[in-house]
Amino acid sequence: MFTGIIQSVGAITQTNPVGADMQLSIASEALNMSDVKLGDSIAVNGVCLTVVNMSSSHFEAHVSQETLSVTVGLNMSHPVNLEKALRLSDRLGGHLVSGHVDGVGKVLKFESLGECWQLDIRAPHAISKYISIKGSICVDGVSLTVNKIAGDDFSINLIPHTLENTTLKHLCEGSAVNLEVDQIARYVERMAQWYEDDRIQEEKIKNDAQASPEKQGH
Repeated sequence: MFTGIIQSVGAITQTNPVGADMQLSIASEALNMSDVKLGDSIAVNGVCLTVVNMSSSHFEAHVSQETLSVTVGLNMSHPVNLEKALRLSDRLGGHLVSGHVDGVGKVLKFESLGECWQLDIRAPHAISKYISIKGSICVDGVSLTVNKIAGDDFSINLIPHTLENTTLKHLCEGSAVNLEVDQIARYVERMAQWYEDDRIQEEKIKNDAQASPEKQGH
């Protein structure tokens, strides 16, 4: 689990195909790696990856074809947001993030509003239902608050600190970004679906019970 509070900006420096998969080498000089060991998880632009090799200044991760097919930005050399996995004793400054990307969004607008910047993104229709005003969303690993939403399009305000300490400052119209919706929204949907399925099942049992004496009478 992660929080969406970026700890440093690193860079993918090498991408080596391994069949349909990819082996990444990621420079992480600004990230404190002293408490990281092989097998630990690090979020790279919002994607949870496992450390398979490491030094004090870089680590390597293996990315499966499945992960590559549902994310963006893991197959090229460029700056990336980094966050080590959450410890139970850590502050939860953002929101609970799994590092499992739900879809790839498209930047519609990225413009200055004085000190802050407005970021408008179009989400895949399948996950738009999970996005709500004042709710949380993870964009390239960064925990952000939704200010407006209309259909599949939502808007976020970015403060100078966020821009200075993440890769979001490099976005422009047409950029693709990894999106992960708030997990609470998914649980609410699942509970609502279960309630409806349970109601239908109970209704079926009731109807079968009422029809049973009639069948026995024949």
